[in-house]
Amino acid sequence: MNDAASPSPHLAPLLGDEGQALLAALRDYDPGQELAVATRLRREHPAELVSAALTQARLRQRAVAKFGAEDAYRMYFTPHGVEQSTRASVAAHRAGRFARLGVRSVADLCCGIGGDALALARAGISVLAVDRDPFTAAVARANAEALGLADLIEVRCADVTEVDTSSYDAVFVDPARRGGRGRIFDPEAYSPPLSWAIGAARAPGYAALKIAPGIPHEAIPEEAETEWISDHGDVKEAVLWFGTAPGARRATLLPSGAALVGRGLPDPAVRKTGRFLYEPDGAVIRAHLVAEAAEDLDGGLIDGTIAYITADELRPTPYATAYEITDELPFNLKKLKALLREREVGHLTVKKRGSAVEPEELRRKVKPSGPNAATVFLTRVAGAPSMLIGAPAAPAVR
Repeated sequence: MNDAASPSPHLAPLLGDEGQALLAALRDYDPGQELAVATRLRREHPAELVSAALTQARLRQRAVAKFGAEDAYRMYFTPHGVEQSTRASVAAHRAGRFARLGVRSVADLCCGIGGDALALARAGISVLAVDRDPFTAAVARANAEALGLADLIEVRCADVTEVDTSSYDAVFVDPARRGGRGRIFDPEAYSPPLSWAIGAARAPGYAALKIAPGIPHEAIPEEAETEWISDHGDVKEAVLWFGTAPGARRATLLPSGAALVGRGLPDPAVRKTGRFLYEPDGAVIRAHLVAEAAEDLDGGLIDGTIAYITADELRPTPYATAYEITDELPFNLKKLKALLREREVGHLTVKKRGSAVEPEELRRKVKPSGPNAATVFLTRVAGAPSMLIGAPAAPAVR
């Protein structure tokens, strides 16, 4: 299904036999030795080809964290693409949702290097992948070929605002959220603007619009379901879904796929610190679903403005990490230092929420030393600066 456009001149040499051999030879090279490696390779290969291969080798090494070694070392990247592309696990989750909705074709607008298009194709969905940058589109096309998915992915270099998507079951839009000065916080400064992307998402039966996880809730359209996604506890993105569950809020935790859906609960009550403290996953906090997590745990908040849940009972949950609390003290570094010394704590994990003290600053001042481990929470309890000391109560269920 790919169009017949030829590869970018910056990419084409790497796709030939000589370029492929160079990339294979550079798979495990040490970037710290790049000058020596480049000098040696330029004795046998054109300098431009060596430079292009070294660039791809570096990018592939960086991309392993997002795509896994098996795919990353077959794919092609741009520096921006490595930074901004969707993590493979997140893309696979989204593609799975599309497939379960019965979607068979998707227009992937602002496709970048094709990470989402690849996941959609692997879910059996045919994809039109569109990007306005010729080199980026060439990289996306090369990735479809490299992973054996070219029959399901058509890559088109075009302005997404001029593409007719009416023949597709669904649209996926991933606007650029970085500019020349870094991250863009104004949704109308996205490329294309959020308002255009929402308009495009409203047209088909289903649509997903990738947005920054910090988007203000008041900026979310009423007809959209909003899903915040974390992977191994790290919030990766938010998605506006159209055609699914208008107004719903969902926190999805990968790799398990556990999903907490809003039930419209009021804020949890503030209560005394119990035996256990639960730290909600970032996706739960971003989705404003701490109340739902607290209800499931029969817990309350330690402070009305702090997203820490306290409870007297330990319950397994995928939506928060549990800690058993042994001590609650007013904020006082001398007392903390004395307590840690008494318990021979040398492995100190510092967490903070609602405190101006930086973890490294605290470690320097208390100078932990000894064979034991502990976790200290710098926070507020019922409005008062406090320190809670404890340890993980059970492994997090992700």
